[in-house]
Amino acid sequence: MTILERPNLKLILIPLLAASLTYLQSCKDEDGDINLFSVSDDLAFGAQTAEQIENDSSFAIIDSASNVAAYAYIYAMRDKILNTQLLNYTDRFPWRIRLVNDEVLNAFCTPGGYIYVYTGLIKFLDFESELAGVMGHEMAHADKRHSTDALSRQYGISLMLDIIFGKEKGQLARIASGLKDLQYSRKNEAEADEYSVIWLNATDWDAKGAAGFFQKLIDQGQSGGTPQFLSTHPDPGNRVQAITDKWIELGSKPGVQNQAEYTTFKSILPQ
Repeated sequence: MTILERPNLKLILIPLLAASLTYLQSCKDEDGDINLFSVSDDLAFGAQTAEQIENDSSFAIIDSASNVAAYAYIYAMRDKILNTQLLNYTDRFPWRIRLVNDEVLNAFCTPGGYIYVYTGLIKFLDFESELAGVMGHEMAHADKRHSTDALSRQYGISLMLDIIFGKEKGQLARIASGLKDLQYSRKNEAEADEYSVIWLNATDWDAKGAAGFFQKLIDQGQSGGTPQFLSTHPDPGNRVQAITDKWIELGSKPGVQNQAEYTTFKSILPQ
């Protein structure tokens, strides 16, 4: 190949770089963070993760057909949050719930809105508003796309290039398999707490519900990080203060806690 026949690398690379920068700009979320994944990827990741969980015998999923009243109660709580119409993906994500019969203090929501709530957490709490606050927090992780934000930070430019060159299919399947072990950043945790307050404030619940959970951890001396969702932001005291501050900022609206209804709900769960 002569010099005249050689391809002009500038003519090739400059348009590619421009396209890459345009792509990255379009991937920025409302906080300016770059998310390399589409909302459709969130939905696909969530469905795949849910399938893995429900095929794993270590997850004791409570059967919805045999526990109609318990599921009706938890879905009514979900619907009250969704009916605020404040979520970005109210109608696009399935927001499907599964109760897990396990004494662990935990709840989580996959990308795309598959929600898992453990009976250990439900029984630990005293008020419906507290569980609503935790549910709002977990739903915020999905609605604000924190999982794929974290994956974008983890895989960065190499994944972007795979996407640009159309090589992402095998990569995406491999990444999805590790979603259950993904850790959120402190920024993500703080944002999820904040939106829990915002969403509950648009209902009749006490919008500080999630703070009640963290305060009970403090009161019972469990502030060392036992629940899984304290792993990246382990100071419940700071979270109580931040949640309370947000509630005050929104006008300090009093709300209901629904203790009697919640006690009944706990009594109908499998023992």
